[in-house]
Amino acid sequence: MTMAGLIGKIGVCGAGAMGSGIAQVAAQAGHGVVVYDVFAPSREKSAAQMAKGLAQLVARGKLEQGAADAMLTALCWTDDITALADCDLVIEAIIEDFGVKQALFAQLEAVLRPDAIIASNTSSLPIARLAGALRVPGRFVGMHFFNPATVMKLVEVVSGPATDGVIADRIASLARAWGKVAVPVADVPGFIVNRVARPFYAEAFRCLQQQGAEPAVIDHLFRAGAGFRMGPLELTDLIGQDVNFAVARSVYDAYFGQTRFTPQLLQSALVDANRLGRKTGRGLYDYADGKGPGEPEALAGQAMADAPARLAQLGHGCEVEGMRVRFSRGRTARAESAECGVPVILLDWFDAATATAAGFAVSHEPCVETAVALLSAWGLQAYRLADRPGLLVLRTLAQIANAAGDAAQEGVSDAAGIDDAMRFGANYPFGPIAWAQKIGAAKLSAILSAIAAGTGQPMYNPSEYWLHKI
Repeated sequence: MTMAGLIGKIGVCGAGAMGSGIAQVAAQAGHGVVVYDVFAPSREKSAAQMAKGLAQLVARGKLEQGAADAMLTALCWTDDITALADCDLVIEAIIEDFGVKQALFAQLEAVLRPDAIIASNTSSLPIARLAGALRVPGRFVGMHFFNPATVMKLVEVVSGPATDGVIADRIASLARAWGKVAVPVADVPGFIVNRVARPFYAEAFRCLQQQGAEPAVIDHLFRAGAGFRMGPLELTDLIGQDVNFAVARSVYDAYFGQTRFTPQLLQSALVDANRLGRKTGRGLYDYADGKGPGEPEALAGQAMADAPARLAQLGHGCEVEGMRVRFSRGRTARAESAECGVPVILLDWFDAATATAAGFAVSHEPCVETAVALLSAWGLQAYRLADRPGLLVLRTLAQIANAAGDAAQEGVSDAAGIDDAMRFGANYPFGPIAWAQKIGAAKLSAILSAIAAGTGQPMYNPSEYWLHKI
């Protein structure tokens, strides 16, 4: 018996990167672990990489040699499915193929005890559908880890219609005992992360296709302006354009073409050209000879001696050299200028506490020099963006908040769970709902409505969740 309940011995089906990572997490927590895979090369590679990884932890002083030896002793690899017979929990982490998974689950039911739990690490297939052919569907649950499982904190615990609530609670408790952030999730396409994160990628590709900014500028503004660890485009190169696009198509199809999840043609073109990212040496960036995104060159300018104190005097806007300066509220700089009757410098959203870079757009060309000088006075690198509704970072974050609001409205998880999922599963610097609450529901709804009007795209209309908060 473990501190998580009656779950002792763990089985993992699949000796790939994800299965091996899950097995290591379980072994580090003190469980005996059996890793099942029919392919000998996969088992051998998994065992070798596990030993190498643990040796590296020992060398860095992160793990005692005795503990590493004990973990390796607790692990075994097999191609005999009957070796899982005495497991209390078996976690499936094989190919995302419905037929292959269901065939495995039928084999598992033939050898496991009736009270053993079967969990799937699926990232896209419905738990209800996977459990459909099981004799005991109540013991089946989603246990979605994120790669690498040894590092990433989030586990989405997905309950299908037939999942026993006690089973789901036990799995959540087990994940927390392993040091994970376990978030209960309803059985919907994409669960939380793969659903709510779609605009992060889609808006970057949309900006690129509309010539809103160069790829390196887009990524840099998310890193240096908004605090993300990686920009959206470089992240798709890391994930693999084919993999990321397949998820986009899957979520879009599962929601019957809901426009918030529309896949991007530019990403489809990358897949067709086999420019899949790091794994092929070229995606949006060229990775030959150690190249990659790099840092784009900022616009140079002379700092403004009499610039208003950083943000303090902006509020709803301030006047600088006969030009109006304001943060984007979803409209274009041209539209703002037409309303107020003077040239406008429009600033994209950035984190005032941590940003070292910011994007801007202007209504009139002479505003560019003043915008660069103003941002330089604030210690910020300046990057010009095309004059698009919502610009780049604000438009993206607002649409992510929209997707998060939809998820909360539909009971996929609660607000705290959605924010935890995005922070610990996607490494967001803040939860999208917390960000939106800081902006204010009324202001966010106005921003989204302005983007919808300016683009003619109803997918930007504010979620009912935010309208109900006004």
